[in-house]
Amino acid sequence: MTEATTGGDRADARRNRARVLAAAGEVFAEQGLDVPLGEIAHRAGVGAGTVYRHFPSKQALLEAVFARHLNDLVVSGERRMARFAPTPAFFGFLLEVVEKTHGRGHVCDVVAADASWPRPMLTAAVLRFRQVLTALLHAAQRAGGVRADIGPDDVVSLTVGCASMLTARHDRSAGLRLVRLTLDGLRTPDGVTEQQAFRDGAGIRRESVASCAECGAALHPMPTGRPMRYCGATCRQRGRRRRLAV
Repeated sequence: MTEATTGGDRADARRNRARVLAAAGEVFAEQGLDVPLGEIAHRAGVGAGTVYRHFPSKQALLEAVFARHLNDLVVSGERRMARFAPTPAFFGFLLEVVEKTHGRGHVCDVVAADASWPRPMLTAAVLRFRQVLTALLHAAQRAGGVRADIGPDDVVSLTVGCASMLTARHDRSAGLRLVRLTLDGLRTPDGVTEQQAFRDGAGIRRESVASCAECGAALHPMPTGRPMRYCGATCRQRGRRRRLAV
């Protein structure tokens, strides 16, 4: 066998492995964990023997699928750190984690529950994910955009809950709205969420923060409608009485 042939065989093997992983991720998300490996092989366009050569058991395939998912998120997180300001990068990453993880809870649960699996690949992927998440969190906290009393474990728990919430809602847009509202709880009290900035940091508007004409409390104006002057009904009535008195 020539060296070129050997290299070609290795390249084919890498491509087949990647196809199997991509197909497995789709099939597990769509049909659950009971799907036979033959279905995954069919979706990947390879023979069942190819699947077993790379992944001798379904457990090994599940571990590899979850590790690939985490590694893809790591790459995205590193890209966000390089491109965007700390706070938009952090919240954009969290929203991406929620969107890409919802529907995959059964994979995560099985991998986390079966402690008997050999898992060096998965352990390494989890470590890299937590390192990127922690770096994004600490950078956003130093920038003043995230509460100082929040730690990486808190963020992980919150994103897991948000992913479950998104999965439970049939209306995806309504689910994402709830996710954004929930993640807003991580912001400092004077933080204001704008949808574009929340996703990827693009198009951030630099506007002064308005305050209530009566009590001086900060106002969070809506993107549409008349400009806000008061923080609530009480201050609105006080303002009206003041104008009538004049």
